[in-house]
Amino acid sequence: MKACIFDLDGTLTDTLDSLVYSVNLTLQEMGLTEISRDQCRRFVGNGARKLIEEALNAAGDKGATRIEEGMQVYGRVFGENCTYHVAPYAGIPEALEELKDRGIRLAVLSNKPHQQTLDVVETFFGKELFDYVQGQMDGIPRKPDPAGIHYILKNMQIPESECLYVGDSEVDIVTGRAAGVKSVGVEWGFRDRKTLEAAGAEHIITTPDQLLQFVS
Repeated sequence: MKACIFDLDGTLTDTLDSLVYSVNLTLQEMGLTEISRDQCRRFVGNGARKLIEEALNAAGDKGATRIEEGMQVYGRVFGENCTYHVAPYAGIPEALEELKDRGIRLAVLSNKPHQQTLDVVETFFGKELFDYVQGQMDGIPRKPDPAGIHYILKNMQIPESECLYVGDSEVDIVTGRAAGVKSVGVEWGFRDRKTLEAAGAEHIITTPDQLLQFVS
């Protein structure tokens, strides 16, 4: 294995507080009711637009008729709060350093907007650890479309057969399978084991150090 691509939210970093906080500030500003932490956990994974669409529906805007307003407000609010109460999961920094020491190239592929993806990664992991960081941007379809994985691998000049993709949700499992790479689901994130298994996960790990078995 020559490369390891990671999802961000729920995989490398526990970002749920930042998402709940930003979504509810958005809803408050729009005069709508807040959503719960568990609702936000379920809504995360398919990008910011889907998150706000689901939140608006849950908050009383049936059909998400105010989605464009919501996206404008959320973009501003989340840009100011994307690192609020965020922290790497226990064992993640050590696992990443060990992978790097073994010569594995590291990348991030997130459905979080690109600038916020960069902000989180650089705040908690610096600018040197990852070879490539890719958030959601125009021109590259969001996961579960495999285009993001293929784009990263093309830039790093690494074939799909030499890549491991790691994520915490059904979206990630479907993305990895569609891209033709070996994928690993993690149990410490925003989804449970049953959800990962139902999505077709062949490998599921419970602690970050278990990643090393795939690259030794």
